[in-house]
Amino acid sequence: MGGFDPSPFGGGGFGGGGDIMFTIIPVFMVIFFVIFIVLMISSGVRYAKNARSPRETRYARIISKRMDVQHSSSHIGKNNTMHSSSSRTYYYITLEFDNGSRQEYLDVKNLYGLVAEGDVGYAAVQGDWIVAFERDVSQRPNGGTY
Repeated sequence: MGGFDPSPFGGGGFGGGGDIMFTIIPVFMVIFFVIFIVLMISSGVRYAKNARSPRETRYARIISKRMDVQHSSSHIGKNNTMHSSSSRTYYYITLEFDNGSRQEYLDVKNLYGLVAEGDVGYAAVQGDWIVAFERDVSQRPNGGTY
């Protein structure tokens, strides 16, 4: 009896061994899920490390400020028109310390708009974060001394 083969790709349907879509798609889904979980865990570990770090206050000069805009979007199609996009802006402040070393910190306390390049003062840092900056008003911003 020459039966009906319901599989569009051949191979005898489920379990027939020839349907590559039932093999590849689950593998890609598992890979995507594992990458997502690893990224979430690493983000949580980084946050916990910074949150547990001691807060240090050091005298410093603001050398530069920068923004990092990360944009993501999704698009479904014509009839199921779901268009979504989002962006997130991260703000960074680079400090130079008395000994000449420089380090860039993530601004987690919205200091970016309150400070300017060349400002001198006391910076409170915690891990990779800058959490406070108190300007030294006795120093001129473009002066050559600390």
